[in-house]
Amino acid sequence: MANENVVSIQMDVKELEAVNKKVTEIKKALQPYLIALKPVERQKMMKMSDKTLPFVEKVMEYTRSTPEFIPAFMQVEEMNIDFKAMEDLRQIYREVEQLCKNLDDTIMLCGSEAYATALAYYNAVKQANKMNVPGAKSIYEDLSVRFQKK
Repeated sequence: MANENVVSIQMDVKELEAVNKKVTEIKKALQPYLIALKPVERQKMMKMSDKTLPFVEKVMEYTRSTPEFIPAFMQVEEMNIDFKAMEDLRQIYREVEQLCKNLDDTIMLCGSEAYATALAYYNAVKQANKMNVPGAKSIYEDLSVRFQKK
């Protein structure tokens, strides 16, 4: 059974350089706004989800309509700034997340096809080695290292 070649991508060097340049520009533009959290920090942090979002929006509305209940320690303006930043960055994230998913799928498919083809070659060399075809032994020994159990 022959494997179907679904993808055959050949990116132009200049096109690849242009894409990488734009990715670098995006990273540079976002860098002042991004924070790197440690895994333990992420684990301990309260997280805003789709269920939490309406609650926070209602609280923000109530702080405007009935400010008499705002505790003295609460910084409403900071909450507004944080919320706006979250919304803005989440919009960018959604676009980038879809792009990453598509990149991951394409990389997986390209890799799968290349690996399947490499295995076909390896199996042909393996068979040639069994039949003592000249030159097959050294190639087989070199490639078979990948499949040796430790």
